[in-house]
Amino acid sequence: MNRPNIVFVLADDLSQNLVPYLPNVAELGRQGTTFTNYTVTDSLCCPSRASILTGRYPHNTGIVKNHGSDGGFLLFRSRGEEKSTFGTDLQHAGYRTGFFGKYLNEYQPRMRHVPPGWDTWVAGGDAYAGFDYDLDENGTVVHYGDRDQDYLTDVLSAKARAFITTSAATGEPFAAEISVYTPHLPYVPARRDASSFAGLTAPRTEAYGRIPRNAPAWLAPHSPLTAAQIKHMDSGFRQRVQTVQAIDRMIGDLRTTLAAAGVERETVLIFSSDNGYHMGEYRLNPGKQTAFDTDVVVPLVVAGAGVAAGQVIDAPVENIDLRPTFADLAGTPAPSEVDGRSLRALLAGRDPGPWRTAALIEHSDPATDPADPDHQRQSENTPPSYVALRTAAITWVEYVDGTREYYDRRTDPRQLDNLAGTLPPERVAALSAALAALARCEGAVRCHAAGAAVL
Repeated sequence: MNRPNIVFVLADDLSQNLVPYLPNVAELGRQGTTFTNYTVTDSLCCPSRASILTGRYPHNTGIVKNHGSDGGFLLFRSRGEEKSTFGTDLQHAGYRTGFFGKYLNEYQPRMRHVPPGWDTWVAGGDAYAGFDYDLDENGTVVHYGDRDQDYLTDVLSAKARAFITTSAATGEPFAAEISVYTPHLPYVPARRDASSFAGLTAPRTEAYGRIPRNAPAWLAPHSPLTAAQIKHMDSGFRQRVQTVQAIDRMIGDLRTTLAAAGVERETVLIFSSDNGYHMGEYRLNPGKQTAFDTDVVVPLVVAGAGVAAGQVIDAPVENIDLRPTFADLAGTPAPSEVDGRSLRALLAGRDPGPWRTAALIEHSDPATDPADPDHQRQSENTPPSYVALRTAAITWVEYVDGTREYYDRRTDPRQLDNLAGTLPPERVAALSAALAALARCEGAVRCHAAGAAVL
């Protein structure tokens, strides 16, 4: 089909180590394409979501934190970023569009603000607890309480499925984003899942409780994890697994709805997350924001119309690539200011031509504001500002304090041996120059050229 329907499921803080507990996502991968080197532009909610919506790096959106003078919904709106998103692209292309769930940090339903690009709008505010929340439903604020049927993931699923059924009946193409709040803190599962996975503990990978050799200055002083911390993280990981069960059921229910509406073969279904999460790796308490793979590499699984089945792709792709991909699927060009490139050829199993060799990660200032939902009480667990590039083989990080990291993930997949101090000067200079070019690039042509210059 030339113009498939698009259904995009975006989770919040869903790390790769939760994927084994998602059987419907696994089935999606068997029937479609899985990307193993899909990274976010920043392992922080709002900057990452701004990149998804606009297809642009944080240094171009200006959204580098979750709220305040340099991030959040209010800045996104005041900068005019809402006027050009994948929602406006698809709406202008004749798609019926629907948004369901978490939008951008600072957004509140009481604002009664429906952004451009969305025919159906169902969005929440600080609804992380899953119960007792408000939704802005097309400009009307609706309150949901504490009943089992009020669990937010289930409510969003039902509303998205109703949208799909109604839209399919029109015969016109449609697009829906279902943006759930889980498994973000406070890790609240549906009550039917609250007793599941008894005894499950956080994965004890090689990085669990260990500091990398030649660790960066912010990480090196960390003490070993205490018994209380380990117990807390084991409980938290179990709760996270419990919370994603509702997401996985939603994936299955969406596919059932698409089939019942007769449009499953005419639809592309995408599953991903805004960022990853660490729990005990590198002696870190639960959180994100680092340049380690735990935080920046997240699931991207795609199946449906025109997508090759059983395909695994290791090419470096980023969340800035989603907008141009959606535009390409809709048969409309992405705006010139978009930094990413369409994944359509890769999804179809075709040669996309020259492709980037490096992805850019940017992180500006730790989230230390207590009003921020990603606030870290232990500030030592958040890194200073940095920029990083990540290829399929290596990770290179430059911190604002001058510290550097280099991990060869072919021989050190858990990133436990920082080799930055062993690199020859010419290699350091080349990496630093390539990173600087990426960190200032604008537009798909220049950003692709910068990302392709790294060996």
